[in-house]
Amino acid sequence: MASELRESPVRVASVNAEAPDQAAADLARQLRHEHLGCVLFFCSVEYDLVKLGPAIQAAFSGVRVYGCTSAGEITEHGYGRGCISAIGFDSRYFAIDCALVSELDRFSLQHAQQIIDQLLATCRDAGLAPVKGNTFAMTMLDGLSSREELVLATLNAALGSIPQFGGSAGDDERLADTHVYFDGRFHNSAATVMLVNTPLDFRVFSTHHMQQQTEKLVVTRACPETRTVFELNAEPAAEVYARTMGVLPDQLGRQVFALRPLGVRVGGHYFVRSIQRVNPDGSLTFYCAVETGIVMTAMAPGSLLDSVRAQIQASEEVVGQPLVTLACDCFLRRLEAELTGQADAVSEFLRQHRVMGFNTYGEQFNGMHINQTFTGVVIGQPEVPA
Repeated sequence: MASELRESPVRVASVNAEAPDQAAADLARQLRHEHLGCVLFFCSVEYDLVKLGPAIQAAFSGVRVYGCTSAGEITEHGYGRGCISAIGFDSRYFAIDCALVSELDRFSLQHAQQIIDQLLATCRDAGLAPVKGNTFAMTMLDGLSSREELVLATLNAALGSIPQFGGSAGDDERLADTHVYFDGRFHNSAATVMLVNTPLDFRVFSTHHMQQQTEKLVVTRACPETRTVFELNAEPAAEVYARTMGVLPDQLGRQVFALRPLGVRVGGHYFVRSIQRVNPDGSLTFYCAVETGIVMTAMAPGSLLDSVRAQIQASEEVVGQPLVTLACDCFLRRLEAELTGQADAVSEFLRQHRVMGFNTYGEQFNGMHINQTFTGVVIGQPEVPA
């Protein structure tokens, strides 16, 4: 078993140590080996990020390290809280490079193309596999920046046929400060773009379990810049939403938002628009893009576990036995699992299928910013020589 672990193209680890220096040292002890090329991690904001950033850089000197803060972690043991979840990638199987986008408001197609060209050059220089069909992109963005749509649409144009997924950084549901990690420190109002080239089979996916209902709500007054809806059907937004969901306005909160989101139909498919909060003026602020004139549909949950199982099994039919699944799982899905008593079953399923990742404030898939989904990549095992 030890020999098998040494030869695996990825190693996974998680730590619960409170002291940043100890946490970084524990991660390094579990992940470091002579062929370690890159580490990707997700961490709780319970850590002192000012100290954790340089501690991780020092512990992994000479290794590229990227990551973000989370609203819950997915570890090798299933769901985690207040910890760090990490994946180490073997440079013999993965060519990985990453870039920081620090000015989200000014991100242009020219800038995006320059970034992608630079990252592709690193992948080509490694000589592991042709770019086409062997490369995917992972994005991580400040989850409170309200700039995901702009950045993702611009990046998608530059990526072309390269599949992309990612997640918006969280802060343990404090809704105050979210960060991405790059070059030894944590950044807010920023994003990272990571390109992964590998000869291993993989499949990028996205799924949700919400089902459309009959109630339709038209956004009649909104502020797209702040993702705030003031009126639905020409009435105060919170009142209409509460009435539609069969609750009183003062009962609105994260539990209702998790179980009864709204959706928007695009291209024949429904995409969830999750509510972040009710404001004092009775307006609703969302985690995803909203604008005046769109039609929202009431949504209700189907089987969360069945939808995850179906998507993972479909991916495994393509790539075979999974080496690891890197997942961005909306924190509202986890909240739903906890509210409905499914958390242990979902956690065990994630453990059994080698899922690592984090709970997000929004997910990203092929240029779209979406909510309440389970999104990621399943990476297959290397072929065993005959």
